[in-house]
Amino acid sequence: MIVTVTMNPSIDISYPIKNLKLNDINRVSQVSKTAGGKGLNVTRVIHELGGSVKATGIVGGHLGNQIKDQLDSASIEHDFYPILQETRNSIALLHDDHSQTEILESGPTVTETEVEGFVEVFQRLLSKTNLLTISGSLAKGFPVDFYVRLIMLAKEKGIDTLLDTSGEALKEVLKGKTKPKLIKPNLTELSDLLQTQLDSKQPEKLKQALNHSLFKGVEWIVVTLGGDGAIVKHNDLFYRATIPKINVVNPVGSGDATIAGLAYALSRYDSDEKTIKTGMTTGVLNALESMTGHINTDDFQKLYNQIEVSSLCTL
Repeated sequence: MIVTVTMNPSIDISYPIKNLKLNDINRVSQVSKTAGGKGLNVTRVIHELGGSVKATGIVGGHLGNQIKDQLDSASIEHDFYPILQETRNSIALLHDDHSQTEILESGPTVTETEVEGFVEVFQRLLSKTNLLTISGSLAKGFPVDFYVRLIMLAKEKGIDTLLDTSGEALKEVLKGKTKPKLIKPNLTELSDLLQTQLDSKQPEKLKQALNHSLFKGVEWIVVTLGGDGAIVKHNDLFYRATIPKINVVNPVGSGDATIAGLAYALSRYDSDEKTIKTGMTTGVLNALESMTGHINTDDFQKLYNQIEVSSLCTL
């Protein structure tokens, strides 16, 4: 079973607005409210692929109950630790020919007792876990190196982790002795990590960046490039993934859908090419849907066949 961790979940609210008017009233006829946070998007897509998955993390208040109710309605297993404060909202305004403006609440602040309470739930879940994904930000109150602790606890049980986070939480993990199996920075996040400007049109410079000592011990690095696909490093092998041009409906959650596809493929011990193609396919499928963190599996094979994975020479 794949266990997904979401330490700052949300209700994701999507407002499609043809032309966003500042300092004025904007009316919307269609609203999507989804159990969200990056890890829950991952959960939903793995479930839609037919994978065995369980969601964990923290939830609180009425919005926390809405998250659990939505997962129950979709027959998705979950085991959250309840906290006192309310789970947050995350709002995405989709406007003006695929522009996207996000309004993200910071979310609850957890107590030290709640931190340790979640760790107890997490350790119990590890006994039935084959692969772990950790996605998104930490709620306030968690120490910045909390993901380091989770990855170490999982590794002690022989469980690999796919990590999709950024900023200080990612830096702390990369400084640690126990590394995740996979990280998925986008180009901006990678540039920030290495304090250098990277360009998708300079794959050789990207390859050099991925050989930085900061990433030593990380088996997979998947650098997503939006419409340009991805550059992938697996151990000493490099790949370029190219995706077809599509009419984007809603890009929110596509990175999470990519992690879901990668996790699903890795849990099945698929080849490098199949793993990369699966991750790219689920990411593209999400962008074709209005609902965040959702794919239409009927279109999977057609798109999968359009993904191209080519080998780049090792350095």
